[in-house]
Amino acid sequence: MSSSLVAYDDSDSEAETEVPNTSSRQTSLPSSSVNRVQYFAPGSLGTTSTYEMQPTENADSSGTSTVCEDPPEHYAQNSADLTSPYCKRAYSGHTALSVSYKNYEQISSSSTNSGNGLSQKRIHKDSTTAIKGIRPYIPKRLRQENSSMPDNKESDQRDSSDCDVKLGVSGEQTLRKVSELIKPYLGSKYKLTEVPKSLVFYMSKHSGPVNEIEWCPVREQSHMLLSASMDKTVKVWDAVDTGCCLRTYSCHSCAVRAARWSSCGRRILSGGFDSMLHLTDVETGKQIFSSKNEFRISALKFHPTEPNIFICGGFSPEVKAWDIRTSKVLRVYKAAVQQTLDILFLPEGREFLTSTDAVSRDSADRTIIAWDFQSAAKISNQIFHERYTCPSLTLHPKESVFVAQTNGNYMALFSAQRPYRINKKKRYEGHKVEGFAVGCEFSPDGTLLVTGSSDGKVFFYNYHTARIIRTLSAHKEACVSAIFHPVLPSLLATCDWAGGIKIWQ
Repeated sequence: MSSSLVAYDDSDSEAETEVPNTSSRQTSLPSSSVNRVQYFAPGSLGTTSTYEMQPTENADSSGTSTVCEDPPEHYAQNSADLTSPYCKRAYSGHTALSVSYKNYEQISSSSTNSGNGLSQKRIHKDSTTAIKGIRPYIPKRLRQENSSMPDNKESDQRDSSDCDVKLGVSGEQTLRKVSELIKPYLGSKYKLTEVPKSLVFYMSKHSGPVNEIEWCPVREQSHMLLSASMDKTVKVWDAVDTGCCLRTYSCHSCAVRAARWSSCGRRILSGGFDSMLHLTDVETGKQIFSSKNEFRISALKFHPTEPNIFICGGFSPEVKAWDIRTSKVLRVYKAAVQQTLDILFLPEGREFLTSTDAVSRDSADRTIIAWDFQSAAKISNQIFHERYTCPSLTLHPKESVFVAQTNGNYMALFSAQRPYRINKKKRYEGHKVEGFAVGCEFSPDGTLLVTGSSDGKVFFYNYHTARIIRTLSAHKEACVSAIFHPVLPSLLATCDWAGGIKIWQ
């Protein structure tokens, strides 16, 4: 009996003295800092950088290594030459990680050596005050007993609500900066748009087709470019200065079909084939709004005057208006169609248009439907009568007209006022659509109309004459989107079905 009591006493003392409370309290603060460094370090070491990673030959002793190759400061002069020498820069990401890890080892070793007489039991009373940000030590027996408590469920839900974010090489520094190239144009009006000729950046970090790209609507932060891809990710690029990827968001489990900037430029709304809607904070990656939809999403648009309201459509006869503040559906717009291809708000946001895939044998009525936003009533469904679907719609920046991209390999011009009549004298044709969701857009001054093509080219049309000004051989695969920069004149971004994004000047 005495031997069993002694054995039980020794085992209990070993269990308690194996991880003393004092050492755990002293090392909890550095461990939390190490976790933060380890969480951000993988992304900051170039996992989402734009160019290939190559080790530097002359690395210094501190452990610095080249993370990515930055593009040249001067633009490429020849559009046919897509490759140019890039300057290499070394970033000390490994140094910060190693230093913090060494500090952690020193603190932990000093704390364990300071405890003399480990075989003795220590009685310590926990203080009622807890330091913010430090998780208290819980013995192993209590952790096993509380493993089935509902607190773990809450932590799982909190962790699942955060988006998996990967940081670029200089994401923290360049996310909220004001580009030196944009500063001279902030206080002046937009100048005349010129047709771009030369390639600036080629960014190919997406492993799947790029569905949509959009410049940041905030003029001071318009160096950032948003892209949504079939590889389940949403990326934010510095497409003006460096061409590097700043953020990668992996919130969706399927392809991301649509992604939009909020009007403040601090949030990203995304929807995809997993029927999920996510409103993500750009800097932290946290989910501000997240909801499961009843259908796969293919189109998203924010209201032009109410920033907390957006409309989503997809593989369903219904189009829904959501309120971010309440996370509820405000209105449902029902139409006898199968899929919504695109959504376009008319000026002031009182009315909006939807393009659908409803095509009958003789005509295509219900291809473009006009809706009243407040009453959810149909204004007109007899706008476009030709037997072609319209994958994209765009509004003129100054005049009350809009353009519809059609699968008939041409763009049609309509009036943005009732009864939304088509202009039969103007037709922008010459490019190819061939079933791709090819987008089109006006230049900020309204003089040019640009569109992609299924053969990889970019076509520039004169808005007034409907003639082709220039054709740019941009991609080898289908070019699905081409958009002008809102501040810098003649700066163009294009994306293709192979996953590449190019910036032209």
